[in-house]
Amino acid sequence: MAIIGRPNVGKSTLFNRLVGRRRSIVGDEPGITRDRIYGEVQWAGQTARVVDTGGIIPDDEAEIPAEIFRQARFALEEAGAVILVVDGRTELAAPDLDLARLLLRTGKPLFLAVNKIDTVTMDAAAENFRQLGIRNVFPVSAEHGHNIGDLLDAVFAVLPPETMSDTVEEGSDAAEEASDIRHSPSDTAAKPRTHGESEQGEIRVAIIGRPNVGKSTLLNALTGTARAIVSPVAGTTRDAVDEVMRYKEHELRLIDTAGIRRKGKTEKMAEKLSVVMARRHLQTADVALLVIDATQGVTSSDATIGGYAHESGRSVVIVVNKWDLVTTGRTDGKPPADRAIFERQLRTVLKYLSYAPVLFISASEGRNIHRVLDTVLKVAAERRKRISTGQMNRFLERIDFQRATVPMAKRIRIYYMTQAGVAPPTFVLFTDRAVVLHFSFERFLENQIRSAFGFAGTPIRLKVRARNAPASH
Repeated sequence: MAIIGRPNVGKSTLFNRLVGRRRSIVGDEPGITRDRIYGEVQWAGQTARVVDTGGIIPDDEAEIPAEIFRQARFALEEAGAVILVVDGRTELAAPDLDLARLLLRTGKPLFLAVNKIDTVTMDAAAENFRQLGIRNVFPVSAEHGHNIGDLLDAVFAVLPPETMSDTVEEGSDAAEEASDIRHSPSDTAAKPRTHGESEQGEIRVAIIGRPNVGKSTLLNALTGTARAIVSPVAGTTRDAVDEVMRYKEHELRLIDTAGIRRKGKTEKMAEKLSVVMARRHLQTADVALLVIDATQGVTSSDATIGGYAHESGRSVVIVVNKWDLVTTGRTDGKPPADRAIFERQLRTVLKYLSYAPVLFISASEGRNIHRVLDTVLKVAAERRKRISTGQMNRFLERIDFQRATVPMAKRIRIYYMTQAGVAPPTFVLFTDRAVVLHFSFERFLENQIRSAFGFAGTPIRLKVRARNAPASH
């Protein structure tokens, strides 16, 4: 089912009510939702897909409203039923009439949800909207849940069986968020394997970065679709946009997040919420694609965003986008950028991401896009690699700890070492005393682990436990 309407009538509030969670950003500002947002609604033992769309003004030819209209048309084409949402507290508006005429011409089952009817005494006000020519009229309150059950009874009665979510085509646009509810944590939990890695069902990839660095363009290039709205206007993406795809027998969920700005730079509430949601989606990802604009170089904001990914334990791939604009497509008369020099400068600013591979691409031109997916698969596997305790102890025997530049007071004796977890790889050092590792010793040991076992693209966590101390230490 598709939820359609002009801006600020409560479509996202209704969507969140139907899916049972705050998936779409909601606020008083009109036009917050822009891309299609998918979810799953369960009612009376049945399950169906639902899609939230941006507010539509059919005759608005400005770039972003036109793109919102195009995205809504995609939703209409795949929908088995359509819910037109209007604001019951305002007079009937011209965009409501235009939308009603457009939707009636589709011939699809159409339901009018007169929203913001918060009490039974206000139900009569919904009758004024029958002049739209839609037979099925429901006074509802998306915020308070009033009459939502009656609306769902009517919609589910006309939905054809093929629109139910258990028949979603793998990799389709609508497949993405719909599986969020269907898959419990146990469904996607890592399964142990005998050859040193743990297997996972789905690889979640968050595309992160500053506004207008090309994140949505990258999502569209990776999936080969026009899934996300792309515009030169910074901050076009607000809700996170998911897309599921298969690549080399692996299922990837790509999540295009809103551009992350510093707190002082976010003025509207929708922008503040979109940044919060972007960081929340990063927390649930396996791999973060940190997108950097080659034309602007590496900034302090890039370093801050990369720090979020590193501190949260995500694997990281650094993607330098728009590389064509500083090399073959350069128009400012300057010589083409040197890749080695750029990467050296990047490593200086992002020195805590020394383990992250760097890729130079052009998302708009499709250059090196396949390398992004190949690298994602590689770092996702490294993230779940497991080393046996026997291997780790043989590794310890080979290390010359005298080479570690650590003050004598901070030196410790390591009896043995074991890997306690994956995603990210976590190692426990059993030592002669419980101390916080000196940063230079931690860096030395981490480099030795990477040299011996790899773990490309993923942070490594080291914990210390005194041999005779209780586990709480």
